[in-house]
Amino acid sequence: MKEAMLYERLQEDRVHCRLCSQHCRIEPGKTGKCGVRENRGGTLWSLVYGKLIAQHIDPVEKKPLFHFYPGTTSYSIATSGCNFRCLFCQNSDISQSPRASGTIFGQSVPADAVARRAAEQGCATISYTYTEPTIFLEYALDVAARAKELGLENIFVTNGFMTPEALEAAAPALGAANVDLKAFTDKYYKEQCGARLKPVLATIESMKAMGIWIEVTTLIIPGLNDGDEELGDLARFIASVGKEIPWHVSRFYPTYLLTDRGPTPVEKLQRAREIGLEASLRYVYTGNVPGDSGENTYCYSCGALLVKRVGYSIAFENLKDGSCAKCGTELDGVGIK
Repeated sequence: MKEAMLYERLQEDRVHCRLCSQHCRIEPGKTGKCGVRENRGGTLWSLVYGKLIAQHIDPVEKKPLFHFYPGTTSYSIATSGCNFRCLFCQNSDISQSPRASGTIFGQSVPADAVARRAAEQGCATISYTYTEPTIFLEYALDVAARAKELGLENIFVTNGFMTPEALEAAAPALGAANVDLKAFTDKYYKEQCGARLKPVLATIESMKAMGIWIEVTTLIIPGLNDGDEELGDLARFIASVGKEIPWHVSRFYPTYLLTDRGPTPVEKLQRAREIGLEASLRYVYTGNVPGDSGENTYCYSCGALLVKRVGYSIAFENLKDGSCAKCGTELDGVGIK
């Protein structure tokens, strides 16, 4: 265990966790909503420090990040636990296990070992992903600091529900983040995720102001967040933060507790992409539909094909020194050759 960051002691040995926007007030002997931060006698402890439940080498495009060192690999890690309870969670076996069983699974791996393994395997980045990295921030920051020393960049794949204090602590180590903007109504966030919308929007705005490269993902679920009006509002919000921010609209498949509807029609994803482009976003991608033209990157100025994708396989075309070879327009992003 490791003493937690960002909490304050209250009366009668209660504590207030200030790591995420759940702002849990935790009684002695209890954990917060994430299930991995426990109050023991008025001291808050992280129960998952160094306890990896997943570590894999992934294409960075799997995060998904299409404009941050494209074509490279990312050493991807997670501990168990999450501060959301999404009914459609694709990793519920590891994200919800502490709450469901009260058991913390994982293999003890020192922070330095993670960074060294990533470097030895030729990865350009380390991604904190699969579950919510905010809930294992103490460990993530130790790994990230060592990664920076070895010349690696760090990526958060996050629901964006962290507090401003947590983001300020993480920001110096972060090169990029993919923020899951799940919908654009508070009703959706409360009913489907056990959370709220406003803190996520604030995180996206703050990350942009801090110079962190951002990409946004929205899982399009039939009948829940797929209306043109809502998607338009969401796309216009992203564009107001930065027109260069890529928006990934991904296909839903029935999973976990949300099995009462079928997969997202491909036509609905293509319509979402149109809505994003109409909102002046430069890059909108369809996800979970391998072979769809919406996976590709096109020059926002002249329309030339710059990066062709089929799943996680990519080919660079019409790119010269990070710019369109046809018209000279620079492709937005980091580490693009």
